[in-house]
Amino acid sequence: MTASATMTIRVSSETKLKLERIAADTRRSKSFLAAEAISAYVDRELEIIEGIKRGMADAAAGRVVPHDEAMTEIDAIEASEARRADKA
Repeated sequence: MTASATMTIRVSSETKLKLERIAADTRRSKSFLAAEAISAYVDRELEIIEGIKRGMADAAAGRVVPHDEAMTEIDAIEASEARRADKA
């Protein structure tokens, strides 16, 4: 089993009431639900941060696509999808 740590957080009364409602409806504890929510948030934010870092490293290394070239490709994809939708 993974070790856990205790944290104390402050939330609005409204959020607390909503959490209590979810806990009752799902038969889970408020602590379990809060831990799950925080874990999902942390994982998502770390993915975003790592993606930004990779993008910045790509830009610094010159691995970029000029704006005009990217827009030309996007426009071509959109035109192709529009033609496909017209045929359907």
